[in-house]
This record gives sequence, structure tokens and C-alpha cells, in this order.
Amino acid sequence: MSTDDKDILDSTDTGIALQDAGHTEQDIKDGLSINLDGHVTSPLGYKAGGLHCGIKRKRHDLGWIISEVPAFTAGVYTTNLIQAAPLQVTKESLQVDGSLYAVLVNSGNANACTGMQGLEDAYEMRRMLAEQLEVEKHQVAVVSTGVIGELMPMDKISAGVKEMKEQVAQTTVLDFEKAILTTDTCTKHIAVECVIDGCKVTIGGAAKGSGMIHPNMATMLGFITTDATVEPAALDLALKHLTNKSFNRITVDGDTSTNDMVLLMANGLAKNDSLSPQHPQWDTFLAALELVCKDLAKKIARDGEGATKLIEVQVKGAESEQIAEAVGKSVVGSSLVKTAVYGTDPNWGRIVCAVGYTSELKSLDPNLLSVWLGEIQVVDNGLPVSFNEEEATLYLEQENVKIYVDLQMGSHEATCWGCDLSYDYVRINASYRT
Repeated sequence: MSTDDKDILDSTDTGIALQDAGHTEQDIKDGLSINLDGHVTSPLGYKAGGLHCGIKRKRHDLGWIISEVPAFTAGVYTTNLIQAAPLQVTKESLQVDGSLYAVLVNSGNANACTGMQGLEDAYEMRRMLAEQLEVEKHQVAVVSTGVIGELMPMDKISAGVKEMKEQVAQTTVLDFEKAILTTDTCTKHIAVECVIDGCKVTIGGAAKGSGMIHPNMATMLGFITTDATVEPAALDLALKHLTNKSFNRITVDGDTSTNDMVLLMANGLAKNDSLSPQHPQWDTFLAALELVCKDLAKKIARDGEGATKLIEVQVKGAESEQIAEAVGKSVVGSSLVKTAVYGTDPNWGRIVCAVGYTSELKSLDPNLLSVWLGEIQVVDNGLPVSFNEEEATLYLEQENVKIYVDLQMGSHEATCWGCDLSYDYVRINASYRT
């Protein structure tokens, strides 16, 4: 995702894997209440739903989020230079006054590389929902995901939007979460609560993503809602800042797609004082938002096409956070590292190799490099460490695998996430359109 803006935000890294931290469905962490069953309608004033309109053969393919009142909205978008029509229309909508009433999402068709007709179709989708909700056109965002290069079946979309009017009361947020999926094997959601100015503030999220996932956004969509009152500029800064610590630190296969975005809506119904970096509880809001973003990002990485394991790479001792992040991406994105993890082969040479070819790393002292597989050290100051192969193999059989890299060249660190690479990845992508 494009998040080039620099900001003055500062937040503690609270992105500990929830399962590793022993969290239950509802738990407390640093004053934040985490609900793993939470979702985009957990905050006050949001409705969401979905249905099957016929883009796909059987599964849900049209979903929506609606706020009772206009919600200030921030967005981050794919860095692919080819950007789909819905993404262009949503950007345009947010440039008017930065607020949305609703988001309309379809899966099964990306409406990308479809020329002027695709752009007109995206505008028409926006118009249809705005007219039904009796709001301004620019207060509706349009989002699509699926096959590239096919025109939208607008007759089916139109029928679906009309059916939505009758279905709004009957469908649930789970229907929305199902409607945004493509090759995903599961829905992805979470909610976090905190108290700001004596008011309960809730942040909820949902995401889709399984393949074509690479740092700087890929074929993933993220939808985050909150009832907090947040100044528009601060909302934008917060999303960009935390995107760089979450969605921009995951990779599945190195491909970056044409459609994808994360939208953050804030409707203010919690009635707290307006949040900005000057607010005394700004860091509380950031910590809650960071938990949501990182949890969704890790769930996307874990659900990589054909994946059996989540890989977390923690890099420390870098000269800058950007270099630490680049090294982490290089390791977690390496096909050789990913296949070694899949095959439970503690081949640390592949990790060292991936560190060494990191393009952003202009200098490296190999004699300072140390590497661990979980708690098992395999490299110490550039030299191999004698370790128990069976113990290391057993560790790599776990669902969550952590790799630690210490460059010993500075004081900065970063964590990135990905997944292993299995035979099923080829099978799934070889038959994506059939």
C-alpha cells in the first residue's frame, strides 16, 4: 500500500500474536478488551450484510457496510500502477469531504483492466446504492475483488442491490464476511474495546486475502470501523502509520494486485472528545487500532493459499526500522525459506542467504549475524551452532513458526509475517479461473 506520508505518530508495538499470548475469545491486554468474535458491526451505528447475486456460482458475492451517520473515512491503496476502476472511484469519493455512509463490495470480479466501461460500471454501482440509501453519491465507496479483465455483470449487481433492500434486516455481519472472500479458507475478524474520555470506544475489523499477497498491499481488502470521534487528518495519519506496521509487513507469494485497499471509518457515536495526536489518550486509540490491524494482517498471512503455517520473522540490530523491515520481508518472502518451513527442514542457510540479498541492506558484517529457529540458535556471530536436528524439525512442525535474526549493526527492529509454500499453492492458482 502507498503510505509515503511521514507523520508524528508514536505507539508501542502491541502486535503480539493473540494465540501465542494465550488470549481467550474475550481478554484484556494493557487496558484493551480484545474480542476475537468481534467484527465491523461491534462499534455503535454500523450494519453489515451480504448475499449471492450471481457473480459466483453459489457463494455470497455482494456485501455492504452501512453507518447510521456519515463516518470520516481514511483509505490506503495498492501500489500497483494498474489500479482497478472501483479503487479509482472510491479515491474520488473520499476526496470530496472524506466521509462515507456505506461501502459496497463484490467478489468474483475485480473490474480491473476493463477500460471506460469498467469505470462507468463502478460509478453505476456507487449510484445504485447511494440512491437506495438516499445519500450523496460520493458518500458510497465501491470495492471489487476477483478475476481481472472481465466486465461486471451489471444486471446481476443491480438485482443484488435491489434485493439488498429487503435483506438488510435479515442478513448478518457473517454474510458480509463471506461475501468478500475469493480463495480464502476462512473469514477474518476481530474487535477491540478501550475507554477514552470515560466513553467506551470500539474498533472492529474484517479482511479478505489469501493469494497475491505481498508487502505494500496485494489482493487483500481490509475494512475497519470505529465509533470513536477522530479528526479526519489524524484518522488518515493513524491508518497510514499502522499500515506500515501491519498490512505492509505480510507476504504470501510476492505478487501485488490491482484492486486492494484498507478503509477505516469513524462515525463518532461513542461521543468521546475528538481524537488527534494532541489528545492525552491518543496512544490508547493507536494501541487498539494497531491490535486490529496486526491481527487481521497475520490472519491473512496464515490463510495464504495452500498454507499450513504462519511464519513470523523478527529482525533486530538494524541501522533503521526500514532496513529491519526489508530484511524481515526478504526472509519471510523467500520461496526457499517458505518451502523449508513447509518441509520442516531446519536449513538455516536459506535464511542467511535471504538476509544477504536484501536490496535495502547496503552493508552487512556476516561475522555479527545470529539466527534462531524459535529458541534454537542455529547461527552465532556468523558461524553455525551445533543443534539438535530432531528438536529443530519438531519445532518447524508447529503451526506458528518464529525466526529471529540479529544483525548487530544498530538498535532498530521490525516484525514481518508470511506463510509456508506447499503443493496446494500451485494447485489452487493453476485452476483459479476454472
